[in-house]
Amino acid sequence: MATQDFLVELGTEELPPKALKPLSDAFTQGIARGLEEAGIEFGKVEAFAAPRRLAVRIRDLADSQPDKSVEKRGPAVKAAFDDAGNPTRALTGFATSLGVTPDQLDTLETDKGAWVVYRTVEQGKPTVELMPELVEQSLAGLPIPKRMRWGGHRTEFVRPVHWVVMLFGNKVIEAPIMGLTPGNKTRGHRFHCPKSLIVPTPGDYEVVLKQEGYVIADFAERREQIRAGVTELAEKEAGGKAVIDEDLLDEVTALNEWPVPLMGRFEERFLEVPAEALISSMKEHQKYFHVVAADGEMLPLFITVANIESKDPSQVVSGNEKVIRPRLSDAAFFYETDRKTKLEDRIDALKPIVFQEKLGSIYDKSVRVAALAKKIADAIGSDPALAERAAMLAKTDLVTEMVLEFTDLQGIMGQYYAANDGEPEDVAKALNEQYMPRFAGDDLPTTLTGCAIAIADRLDSLVGLFGINQPPSGTRDPFALRRASLGVLRIIIERELPLDLQTCCEWAEENFTVLTEQNTASTVVDYMLERFRAHYDEQGIGAEVYLAVHARRPTRPLDFDRRVKAVEAFRQLPEAQALAGANKRVSNILTKQGGDSIGETVNASLLQDSAEKALAEQVDQQAAKVLPLFENGDYASALSSLASLRAPVDNFFDEVMVMADDEAVRNNRLALLNRLRNLFLRVADISLLPTAG
Repeated sequence: MATQDFLVELGTEELPPKALKPLSDAFTQGIARGLEEAGIEFGKVEAFAAPRRLAVRIRDLADSQPDKSVEKRGPAVKAAFDDAGNPTRALTGFATSLGVTPDQLDTLETDKGAWVVYRTVEQGKPTVELMPELVEQSLAGLPIPKRMRWGGHRTEFVRPVHWVVMLFGNKVIEAPIMGLTPGNKTRGHRFHCPKSLIVPTPGDYEVVLKQEGYVIADFAERREQIRAGVTELAEKEAGGKAVIDEDLLDEVTALNEWPVPLMGRFEERFLEVPAEALISSMKEHQKYFHVVAADGEMLPLFITVANIESKDPSQVVSGNEKVIRPRLSDAAFFYETDRKTKLEDRIDALKPIVFQEKLGSIYDKSVRVAALAKKIADAIGSDPALAERAAMLAKTDLVTEMVLEFTDLQGIMGQYYAANDGEPEDVAKALNEQYMPRFAGDDLPTTLTGCAIAIADRLDSLVGLFGINQPPSGTRDPFALRRASLGVLRIIIERELPLDLQTCCEWAEENFTVLTEQNTASTVVDYMLERFRAHYDEQGIGAEVYLAVHARRPTRPLDFDRRVKAVEAFRQLPEAQALAGANKRVSNILTKQGGDSIGETVNASLLQDSAEKALAEQVDQQAAKVLPLFENGDYASALSSLASLRAPVDNFFDEVMVMADDEAVRNNRLALLNRLRNLFLRVADISLLPTAG
């Protein structure tokens, strides 16, 4: 089958920069998915995305769908012909519906009888006929929250569409797309090349745009060119290092077709303002990269990326310096103004700010968090008084001028202002660390006071919202309780804190008087323990390991984690599957015989067979060895030791009849099995692990 390269380009007005990459990915995936569903063979799929264009190129696209064998079953042979062998109305009706005569039909023999069947080969449609619909379908499925119309068109898209290129080989597919007739003409840079450019074939696309049009169409190529240019400029011009935020880099890439990095300066007096405030101002408003010295100190420099190769770059730099100066002046003014009022004096200003209608104000939440943080701090060996103080000040920076203007600085400015007020160092740090981790993989609090506040704040939200029956549902999680749960688990595990979730949630519950739900603390604990599943899945630990531990419901996250790691190590042992199977068998036997009513005291005088004596002896030895390990939380060593029970367990089941006629002997054997199983249950229910055979 012949193949050609295919290209579609949608030329638009400037697309939303933060949406450009997701739109490009969705457009590309939509076309590829459409080709797969249509059964059309194709090679490499390449995406292009720039401020004024979305494009997709398909390499080695087959010129048609493959032919397809079609078989349609009609009436049974018995019903298709009368006694004289003439076609019945059932047969003629079937043939007529297909546009054929009865003599063109075949028969199909099956184990349920013979049937009339129509067989044919359906020719595949030409690719050029299918591609316009596939492109339209992909465009219709793009993640666009709000579409717009323009001019007198009824067509809707995220931005007005002005041209379409659609080529199959060197031939234009002229079927309308977005109300426009496609051609082979694209457009270059808005200023450097404001004219149409012919694209002879799909393979020439990015070459024509780069060499003639001053457009780098490949998003990834443009991105890396900006990274390299910004990095080189910082090193060459200032001997410093450009700090490149990946999200900002994506946004700048989406704003430029022909990126040209330029360095500007601002007055050194602005360096008296916290660096985070300067960075936020430059990043959020102007899309600048900041520059630091070798020691990490911020330099009075910034790098902007212009979408034009100016004949006089100094004019572009000067313009950017004029624009950033009032922004930095505002930040300096806010900083100076805010420091005139202590955080302590801002506490009452939190009273009118609603946290949640039923749960009260931010002030009410601060009071609850302070009480909870005090208990948590005491439990982890920190200073309760410092934790209580930090919790009462934790949200006060929300009413400062700086944070009202730059909301991403909450906590960060709190730390600066607390230090300025003369608060203890741990208290100041905790005001920033309360929000850690802010996202997956983010840093954790470094101080115990910070840990106490971070945990208390999240647990207060969890218990409060669950307690008024407002848990997350589906994709709706306005208070980010899923992230809050994972944050608490990470802090406790990675900082190795000896906290029990059940106890902490009960402490939190005591601070509320408005909760309507019963057993809120236990409900929240169950919800949080369920978050462990995704946590371990990301680490490549199977769900069966998580479920084995979860079945025992350990409520200390650090203990839960140690059990999971121990079971995961145990699962790798050669004895694991056999012992898991044996535990499953033991569990079934004990459940049928009364379960919890069975004790684990073994009477040595009732042991008869050598296999059961050997098992009892081994269980005694293992119990003496592993019980101290369990007490110390050394689950890995304990399970490794218990793995040695495989042989005596296998021999027991091969040679011993558990359900002996003698009731005393039978009960003794059940007690032995119960004692065996309870040793493993001190860690997890390993009967839930995959079994041998």
